[in-house]
Amino acid sequence: MSETLTPSRDEFAEMFEASIVDRDTFEQTVVKGTVTAIEKDVAIIDVGLKTEGRVPLKEFYQPGAEEPIKIGSTVDVFIDRVENAQGEAVISREKARREEAWDRLERSFEDEDRVEGHIFNRVKGGFTVDLGGAVAFLPGSQVDIRPVRDATPLMNLPQPFKILKMDKRRGNIVVSRRAVLEEDRAEHRQEVVRDLNEGDEKEGVVKNITDYGAFVELAPGVDGLLHVTDMSWSRVNHPSEVLNVNDTVRVKIIKINPETSRISLGMKQLQPDPWEGVSAKYPVSGVFHGKVTNITDYGAFVELEDGIEGLVHVSEMSWVKKNVPPSSIVSPGQEVDVMVLEVDEYKRRISLGLKQTLSNPWETFAERHPIGSTIEGEVKNITEFGLFVGIEDDMDGMVHLSDLDWDRSGDDAIKDYRKGDVVQAKILDVDPDKERISLGIKQVANDPMESMGELQRGADVTCEVTAIENGGIEVRVGGDGGPKAFIRKSDLSRDRNEQRPERFAVGDKIDARITAVDRASRRLSLSIKARELAEEKKAVEEFGSADSGASLGDILGAALKDTPDA
Repeated sequence: MSETLTPSRDEFAEMFEASIVDRDTFEQTVVKGTVTAIEKDVAIIDVGLKTEGRVPLKEFYQPGAEEPIKIGSTVDVFIDRVENAQGEAVISREKARREEAWDRLERSFEDEDRVEGHIFNRVKGGFTVDLGGAVAFLPGSQVDIRPVRDATPLMNLPQPFKILKMDKRRGNIVVSRRAVLEEDRAEHRQEVVRDLNEGDEKEGVVKNITDYGAFVELAPGVDGLLHVTDMSWSRVNHPSEVLNVNDTVRVKIIKINPETSRISLGMKQLQPDPWEGVSAKYPVSGVFHGKVTNITDYGAFVELEDGIEGLVHVSEMSWVKKNVPPSSIVSPGQEVDVMVLEVDEYKRRISLGLKQTLSNPWETFAERHPIGSTIEGEVKNITEFGLFVGIEDDMDGMVHLSDLDWDRSGDDAIKDYRKGDVVQAKILDVDPDKERISLGIKQVANDPMESMGELQRGADVTCEVTAIENGGIEVRVGGDGGPKAFIRKSDLSRDRNEQRPERFAVGDKIDARITAVDRASRRLSLSIKARELAEEKKAVEEFGSADSGASLGDILGAALKDTPDA
């Protein structure tokens, strides 16, 4: 049996008159109606029209509602149509609530106010939230500050949300519970941070570990960053070497950023600084024992004690191994002796040397092989300026282009050598400080200039023709081992008709006079013409005079007769 309120005939007539209104005025609007009856799962509502409307009871139930509607209750409903095919008004409580909610939510969105709602269903990618008549989407990433595996405890509870986006035309609303929590946490964090001071010591719990440090919770919702470099005075390659999640640690507040409320923490600051007085403890030139802790492309770090590390640059690792990776000389964990080369206490840097603790092979070589001694070695490398010859103990000596051959240019002589050739060379110089050894290959053989003794300008020498050229002839003075010289075409004869290089042949023996000696440039100037003119002058002086009336031919003929070979 249903409950009803039956109006009198006169009251009904008045109501009917009042219901004659413009259809457009009512449709698509929200009006107030009175519940006149409740039948099973629907409520009969009078909105002042000719006929009443029916609304499912489920549209009146809300999460957390104290009591359902009853007869006589006044409610807001949305007029969809004044009359349908059955002559009934088509009304909706849900649409009325939605219209009301949208107006209210738009104001909250503009003012950036929080809104209250209930999470009532799970959908793909998140949840649906009832905002008092309007349904919004709550993305899974916006449920909480941290990922939530089970959202069941949050369902159907009134809680605040922030509206992130609204589109009434499409009926879309996106909300965030996380934004509310972050705002609350930020306010709480600021309150806690205001009570903290730089230099304070606090206990905290490690909540998270990253590659660059650990986050330590000092109070609920308030954490600080403990950077890996502030965990220990010793080198820490990864925070997990020192800490574990949920560890309780004592830290010191190093810095507080008043704008972002970020807190920087330190553990090593609770211990004495090992760098204080390090200059006196590790003086320059002192030798100490340490352990290799890290290897880089440019060198290796050696720990002298907890918190004190020094760098051995790759150039200070070996006397003889150059351009090799440090890992080929030392390895992590290896214990080594090192020498202190430089200490900068202000910058917390110590420069160390590994090779300085070993005997200098360059000095040893200089003692064992004096300048002028001869060594044998293999050609290791050929460059544009000379040869590198391997000697001993992985050392190389250099033969400059100018020290390859006495007669030929270095560019020509170097073509005779290949990598792997075994050569003999003379030690010209050893510089242990610069780690250089200068060698000479041509010096192994005697200097052709020296083999001729004291060559003097004006002396006559016998030469052997070694090459014929357009501009003259090349000769070697004194046979094999003697210096080479070039006789220009104009110096081949006093007779112009005989100044022809082609009249000579390789291997011919000729006599010439030295016209110039330049020992610095190792050059001899020879002339056949000068020798002939000198002989002519001598013959004139011995066998004739200017007024004797004898011809030059007669004088030379007489001179030739007096020679032993005539």
